[in-house]
Amino acid sequence: MDLAFERRGSGEPLILIHGIGHHWQGWLPVLDRLAAARTVIALDLPGFGASPGLPDGIPYTAESLADAVESCCALLGVREPHVAGNSLGGYIALELASRGVVRTATALSPAGFWSRPELLYCQAVLRGLRATARSLPPEQLAKTAENPRLRTVSAGVLVARPSRLDPAALIAATEALAGSTGFDETLESFGGLMPPAPPKTPVTIAWGEHDRLLLRRQAVRAARWSGQRVKLLKGCGHLPMSDDPELVARVILQG
Repeated sequence: MDLAFERRGSGEPLILIHGIGHHWQGWLPVLDRLAAARTVIALDLPGFGASPGLPDGIPYTAESLADAVESCCALLGVREPHVAGNSLGGYIALELASRGVVRTATALSPAGFWSRPELLYCQAVLRGLRATARSLPPEQLAKTAENPRLRTVSAGVLVARPSRLDPAALIAATEALAGSTGFDETLESFGGLMPPAPPKTPVTIAWGEHDRLLLRRQAVRAARWSGQRVKLLKGCGHLPMSDDPELVARVILQG
């Protein structure tokens, strides 16, 4: 599938996959750090960012989105890349590792390791964020992004250090969330999401110390699934890329 993407750097290929409602620009804080060692391809999932939606008749699920990533890699001539993902993107990274089509996979706070109450909480928070993003007029969005207190209120559930968010990046991310055509169906599909099959290639899982969306205790289940300890991203939230770019880049490259 032909997806929107940003390519930078040289070396072994590394695919970056964002979470639900986000876009490839969410990786900007770490992109150049990663591109110093890899050919980095940060892409927009189908129905998110600038990518077209899935073809008619194909439902939005983590598995179908993983199919689209795999298809995009084939179109780009990229075989067995490293892959890293956040949230839904983290699940997709692990799914690709379970298929054995990537060299390594790094998952940052991956979806799918929740209990039923934790899933319902996650869906409720994401629906609320989406509704807010769609209701904000441009002038109010700009005011929120520029005001440190309002920025903390609007982004505090996703990042641990809202003060480090670039206002322009927050505006762009909010607009991407509001415009995601694949959001509702993808979010609904979370109800049937289970951890992938055991991985066939090496995986690294890391969790934000202050993740307020996919709570940190879910890392225990991820550790049990992977058979190894989950790395703790100290001082980071659910979207750790802006909280500590150096730490996130190091974890991905070591993975």
